[in-house]
Amino acid sequence: MVVFENLTESIFEGNESKVREIVEQSLKRNVSVKDILNNGLIESMNLIGVKFKNGELFIPEVLRAAKAMKAGIEVIRPLFDKSGVELLGRVVIGTVKGDLHDIGKNLVSMMVEGGGFEVIDIGIDAPPEKFVERIKASGAKLCMMSALLTTTMPVMKTTIEALQKAGLRGMVKTMVGGAPVTQKFANDIGADGYGSNAADAVEVAKRLIMD
Repeated sequence: MVVFENLTESIFEGNESKVREIVEQSLKRNVSVKDILNNGLIESMNLIGVKFKNGELFIPEVLRAAKAMKAGIEVIRPLFDKSGVELLGRVVIGTVKGDLHDIGKNLVSMMVEGGGFEVIDIGIDAPPEKFVERIKASGAKLCMMSALLTTTMPVMKTTIEALQKAGLRGMVKTMVGGAPVTQKFANDIGADGYGSNAADAVEVAKRLIMD
């Protein structure tokens, strides 16, 4: 559809106001919320992810695109329940305690939301108990942890242990990522998944939530 071609182009350009305008116009033309979400916003972010993985786009460009996509989601979010939109699942994401870096976490958060998840972002410097608290309150099925410092990586293991102690480990999958984090580290601490970059994180999150 031409409307979605225009939407994709505006997302690639990072044009938030244009994305909102196109989504609002689509609703007025009776394009369904599901169609706008799945074939417009999510499909556009899938294309962004492919280009990012192929080295055709870089982090600043992806961040702008993700913010534009998020602007479109905010227009239709109030209509989700009435329209019967079912998201893939609910995710709690945060940068672990002691670490104040948020660019990577923010990028993953927006890419995961663009992949069809409901995202609860608990920010930076998040202690294990904050992850536990928000997962309990929200019923999230996936816990995503970010760290950019080698000194804060052990907090990821502590958080997984806290989830276990709270009796949540069987109900929530865990996923880790960040510049110093590796697949081996994820395996060693008992995480269910690892994403080497934001695009990979979306794919792994989808796989974990469907297992």
